[in-house]
Amino acid sequence: MIGNNPIRIGAREKVSGLTRFGVDQGRPGDLYLYLLRAYPAPSRIKRLEVEVAGRLPGVVRIFTAADIPGINQIGIIPSTKDQPVLSDGLIRTRGDAVALVAAENEAAGLRALEAIVLELEPLAGVFDPRQALDPGVPLVHEKGNLLFRQRVVRGDAEAALAESPFRLRTVYSTSPIEHGPLEVEGGRAEWRDGKIVVAACTQNPHYDRSDLARLLGLPPEQIRVIQTETGGGFGKKLDLSVQSYLALAAYHLKRPVRMAFTREESFLGTAKRHALLIDYESGMDARGKLTAVKVDILGDSGAYASYGFAVCMRAAVHATGPYEVPQVLVDSRLVYTHNHWGGAMRGFGVPQVALAHEGQMDGLAEMIGLDPLELRLRNCLRNGSTTATGQVLQNSVGIGDCLRRLEKIYRAWQPRVRSDSRFLRGLGLGAMYYGIGNTGVSNPSTAQLEFSPSGTLTLYTGAAEIGQGSDTVLGQMAAHYFGLPLEQIRLVRGDTERTTSAGASSASRQTYISGNAVLEAARDLERILKEGAAELWKCRTEEVELKGPEMQGPQGAKAPLAEIASRLASQGREVKGAGRFDPPVTVLDHQTGQGDPYASYAFAAQLASVEVDTVSGLVRVPRVAAAHDVGRAIHRRAVRGQIAGGIVMGVGFATMEEFIPGKTDNFREYHLPTMADAPRITPLIIETSNPSGPYGAKGVGEPSLIPTAPAIANATSRALGVRMTHLPLSLERVMEALRQIRNPKSKIRNKSE
Repeated sequence: MIGNNPIRIGAREKVSGLTRFGVDQGRPGDLYLYLLRAYPAPSRIKRLEVEVAGRLPGVVRIFTAADIPGINQIGIIPSTKDQPVLSDGLIRTRGDAVALVAAENEAAGLRALEAIVLELEPLAGVFDPRQALDPGVPLVHEKGNLLFRQRVVRGDAEAALAESPFRLRTVYSTSPIEHGPLEVEGGRAEWRDGKIVVAACTQNPHYDRSDLARLLGLPPEQIRVIQTETGGGFGKKLDLSVQSYLALAAYHLKRPVRMAFTREESFLGTAKRHALLIDYESGMDARGKLTAVKVDILGDSGAYASYGFAVCMRAAVHATGPYEVPQVLVDSRLVYTHNHWGGAMRGFGVPQVALAHEGQMDGLAEMIGLDPLELRLRNCLRNGSTTATGQVLQNSVGIGDCLRRLEKIYRAWQPRVRSDSRFLRGLGLGAMYYGIGNTGVSNPSTAQLEFSPSGTLTLYTGAAEIGQGSDTVLGQMAAHYFGLPLEQIRLVRGDTERTTSAGASSASRQTYISGNAVLEAARDLERILKEGAAELWKCRTEEVELKGPEMQGPQGAKAPLAEIASRLASQGREVKGAGRFDPPVTVLDHQTGQGDPYASYAFAAQLASVEVDTVSGLVRVPRVAAAHDVGRAIHRRAVRGQIAGGIVMGVGFATMEEFIPGKTDNFREYHLPTMADAPRITPLIIETSNPSGPYGAKGVGEPSLIPTAPAIANATSRALGVRMTHLPLSLERVMEALRQIRNPKSKIRNKSE
């Protein structure tokens, strides 16, 4: 099963329209839930009256913050839970929810929203992250406007920079962007058998249960969360959204309720990718070897913490890129503002810092007159290299392999100069490394495997399938271990009552971490089956061997696994193995950032060809070649699909996507890449076989996106002859660069905007 391309679990149901997503959970008789959101922000609630609205025909009840029985604060990281489910006095950012309507039908619910009386007192706010820490600015939270700070210090970077013959300092910046999954947030809840049962789209059902228990003041055992089929997430569905309101209404009313955000609500009610401002200085010696980097990162968390802690830390750890840098000084800060809040989005800050470290590599190559590919090869990490955090990489360091795999294409794609063309053409490289799993903290996964007398193998996993293919990949691993076809694997997934936690489907962790948990469960189940076979043949377990779907013993004894399972079951014994895996990592020193934050790293390099229309300023991306070190490809077609999907998302990040509250709250105004914008993609799978990974695998979900925007930005910079340092490469920014080309005395604002 490993390395093959079986039909994905659930694929037939999806293409035939039978799959029921979170938004499809509603049933006849369910109550409808609607939110009243507040504008503008920041402001204070002066008056909130719901009594008249609550007496309208068809309205069952209207909830406010006073109706929350537990703690009115949610957030994925325990130390930074600071977001109210319903605002209890302060509106910190545009669109904060203040009231929840439960009604018999849609019309009644919408009438109630219009009848609620809400008066707000505007307050002074802070909207520029560069001013958030200034004395006297308004505080978003009482604890202050600094959410988190992480430094990475290795050697003396400032002294090394002072002695470096080549130095380059540039300021890069990125914009907040929307995830844009096909499915908006939706689900259903009911009170059943003394429990609140919430069925909704999510990326982390067990985390959801913990937060809901805290919100309602209940023990976790009284809440059951079932992950419905989820139509994409990209980090957007890690935080609680509809789950909070569904659980609150079901708790009070003891009636089934349903809820689904509109697309506008999905924009308003969920986190965005953090906007980062990155001041980056690099030093290089005469041989073209990096000597030092000094990086200052300032991120805008908006009004709430969400995953900001993790984004700030990961951005600092990855600021040097996939390169050997002997002297490092990184200072990463994330601050609160009254802007829309930032959260997890495919890469946790690494796509933003990759723009900077790859822009620096191209700028240095130009400065010293060296080919950008050659410069990367001279400096890339290798087996035995030491990272910025002091971690020695012992094996499976495939960045050099990725770059070399692109070399032939890199030479072939070099653009030809045409003086009569309206199009300027450029070719750009982007490279990255990405730590698999959460940063420097325990993040285990668990799984169980159960053999039935009929020969079916049931996999129990809490890993949320959100389109990335974890159902199939984990099923393949279990099937391969016992020599079974995938069709004989039965899946029980994402149900807090029937499965144990696998952690969040984020940080590209499920293939590596949950895959290892599945293999541990398989080894435990093998032990149980071997003991059963040894009893059957009256021999020692050491004489029994697993060979495909059967056990073999002394003197040619053989028995199918189903037969052994049936015998054990007839004795009342459970034929179920359990597994757990937690990557061996160390906590980073808060002052120096030194430690081993990840047990495994993915590597990648991408090559983008661009065309810049000098009349319109439009940047097109006709071709992208992508080489990815995935350790080992469990499902090769799925890996290629992840690479293609990440690249298209990267095209959007690079060229068109920018979330502006109040202006881009829907897909009419917020521009996503379409099929017409998708480049011709050449995916190249590199397998370096990760010794700690299940069957050698690592991960590819986030790495597929990270190098794309840097490659496009570098290609556009080469086409224009002007360094492009702000994303997206909008028509206005490109036209400004073109004006500089035509009038060299004019100044382009390519440092920060």
